[in-house]
Amino acid sequence: MNLYDNANGYNNAAGLLADQNHFPGIDMVRFGENISIIQKRVTFENRSILEVYEKAIEIFRDYYQYEEIKGADRKKIEKIPEAAFREAIANGLIHRIWDVESQIRVLMFEDRIEVVSPGGLPAGITKEEYLSGKLSVLRNRNLANVFYRLGFVEIFGTGIMRIRQLYEKSLRKPEFEVSENAIQIVLPVWESNLDLTEDEKMIYGILSKNRLKSMGEIAPYVSFGRSKTTKLLKEMEEKGIITVEGKGRNTKYSIK
Repeated sequence: MNLYDNANGYNNAAGLLADQNHFPGIDMVRFGENISIIQKRVTFENRSILEVYEKAIEIFRDYYQYEEIKGADRKKIEKIPEAAFREAIANGLIHRIWDVESQIRVLMFEDRIEVVSPGGLPAGITKEEYLSGKLSVLRNRNLANVFYRLGFVEIFGTGIMRIRQLYEKSLRKPEFEVSENAIQIVLPVWESNLDLTEDEKMIYGILSKNRLKSMGEIAPYVSFGRSKTTKLLKEMEEKGIITVEGKGRNTKYSIK
C-alpha cells in the first residue's frame, strides 16, 4: 500500500488509518545519564496512525507525569506539558513527508524531549512563517482533517504558537529547528521556582543540563553585553545554579 501519491502529492489517509499498513511509525528512546545509556526503547510501526499517536502519549505519561499526594488531595504534576507534547507529535505526523521511509524519532531525556520529524517545510512557506505560527500550507490535508475532526488539533497553523504559549511562564523555553531534511521540536522540563533575577532567567533559559554551551552560544541571545553575561554566569555558579568547565576561551556552561 503506497502512503504517498506522487501524481497528486498527498498521503493516503485511509491507508494510514488502517490497523495494518506500511507507516514507518514512531521510534521512542528514553536515555539515562547520557546517550550511551538507553533505559527503554519502543518502536510503533505498521499500525494505525491514530493508535501510534495514542501509544506515544502513554509512553510520555510514564516518564513526565506523576501524582503528588497532600493530605486528602491528589494532584497530577506535569514535568513537561502534555498539551505541548501532543502538539509536537501531531505536528510531526501531519506535516512529515511520506515518500521517505523514516520514522519520527522521540528522544526522551531527564531535562527535555526532542521530536524529530522527517522532511523540511512544505513548499510555499518560509522558516520564519513556520516559527511565527503562520503555517498555512498543509502537506497532508486529508490526515490533518482527520486530526481536526477528532479534536487532536484545534486551528491549523497554530501548533507552534500554542507550544510557545504553554511555556510562557517557564524559565526554559521550547526550541524549534528547521533543516532541509527534518523539523525538530525540543520541549524542556518546566522550571519556574528558582529565585533568579530577570537577567539570570534569560541566561538560564538558554542553557541546558546535558549540553555544555560556550559564551559564543550564549551571548547572541541575551540583551546585554559579554562582560555583564560573564559576571552573571559567575554569580549563578556561586549560587550553585550552573556548572562551569574549562578555562579561558574553552570555558563552557551548563545547568547543574
